[in-house]
Amino acid sequence: MDYGTGAVMAVPAHDQRDFEFAKKYNLPIRIVIQPEGKKITSDNMEAAFDEEGIMVNSGQFNGLPSSKSLDIIIDYLMKKGSGGREVNYRLRDWLISRQRYWGAPIPMIYCADCGMVPVPESDLPVVLPEDVDFRPKGMSPLASSKEFANTICPKCGKEAKRETDTMDTFVCSSWYYLRFCSPKTDTAPFDAEELKYWMPVDQYIGGVEHAILHLLYSRFFTKALYDMGFVNFKEPFKRLFTQGMVCKDGAAMSKSKGNIVNPGKIFSKFGIDATRVMMLFAGPPEVDMEWTDKGMEGASRFLNRVWRLIYNNIDYFKKPKNKEEVSPEDISVDAKKIRQKTHQTIKKVTEDIEERFHFNTAISAIMELVNEVYKFQIEAEEKQGKEGDIFVLKEALEMIVRLLGPIAPHFSEELWQEMGNKESIYPLPWPKYDKKMLEEEEKLIIVQVNGKLRGKLTVPASYGDDKIKEEALSLPKIQEKIKAKKIIKIIVVSGKLVNIVIK
Repeated sequence: MDYGTGAVMAVPAHDQRDFEFAKKYNLPIRIVIQPEGKKITSDNMEAAFDEEGIMVNSGQFNGLPSSKSLDIIIDYLMKKGSGGREVNYRLRDWLISRQRYWGAPIPMIYCADCGMVPVPESDLPVVLPEDVDFRPKGMSPLASSKEFANTICPKCGKEAKRETDTMDTFVCSSWYYLRFCSPKTDTAPFDAEELKYWMPVDQYIGGVEHAILHLLYSRFFTKALYDMGFVNFKEPFKRLFTQGMVCKDGAAMSKSKGNIVNPGKIFSKFGIDATRVMMLFAGPPEVDMEWTDKGMEGASRFLNRVWRLIYNNIDYFKKPKNKEEVSPEDISVDAKKIRQKTHQTIKKVTEDIEERFHFNTAISAIMELVNEVYKFQIEAEEKQGKEGDIFVLKEALEMIVRLLGPIAPHFSEELWQEMGNKESIYPLPWPKYDKKMLEEEEKLIIVQVNGKLRGKLTVPASYGDDKIKEEALSLPKIQEKIKAKKIIKIIVVSGKLVNIVIK
């Protein structure tokens, strides 16, 4: 065994099984990775060191962090012509038989004269029997069915026995998505033409524990079917997303740990949609979430707030629609800001759900819009609004309900009906934002002198850097600060900030 530059290989000092073997037979143990800041020797080692550290006894690679050494050593071997990079997959034998009733029967027949004989294709599929005794007998329940187990050898015609084990569920679940594309096809497992339309699957969502094996088997089946010419794609899924676990008291919820929450009690107290909101708002879905009762109360308060907001303005929806659109002149300045916020929210929620699966930030964006609409109502009561302000308010309220649709479906559907809509919310196309509405009419500019805040400036969004600079210099407070001072330079962060450097 090479203990030099072959440090990337398992050696007795860094593999527990090799370490025990070397100790038992008194073989030399050479250390090639030392823990950082500590020295170990073969004499004082009680177990193999299998963590990251610093390379030693490795020639020119001494001193390298072991975490970075692999690529460097491979590059060295490639330059010498002594090796190269290669990815190896270790496929192990897969025991697919199960001693149970449910599952695909294994289509094999055992004949005393002919041995193991496959069921002829004309006799497939092998159908599960109904005269089965499920009481445990130390064998597959199928063996209790004489009608199923006793058969005729397709080769010699003599009496034979049918295989009574069934296949692992993965044998079926590894290609179910292909069957779903043409479930009514009865002359083949799937319709190849239908697959061309539906496959590959756009998005795969699953838990880490389940997805690891299922993904492995699914890809294996798909690649095998591709090589056999049955499908025209090599990968079954375009995108993978694995969600996190729900935890309580720092551990994943488990009946064995007793840290579960009774969903029935939660649903009866807060409702199922509030539960959805709480779980989706708790954090990014790929990260484990910690269950909290306070989170449930917060989700319930938010939905109740939305309900009150709609009902405070329900009369607007009972009146016939006068216009499908209004001109900017008919909308007040405050209403224009609400309209802009509405379309910004549509954009944010759409991107967060479709591209990033970040329902938590999507919900946060809806909450912000709800807050802005509440504030707009309060201010509208104190001011005289314009004719088009009601149109803007109704649009914002409709979008709040529609954007909540995937998150709180029952809640949103009921509100949608209460708003006077006869059709369901769900066949409607997803809301689209107007790019023109995203553009700000005014911008708030921070004005600094030598990096310190000295004023604020509101300017039309159309102003360029030179005009913004001119307006900033004209502010009375700024003129006072720069009076009799030499301006070294003026830094403009477009549309955000002006910093005047003086001496």
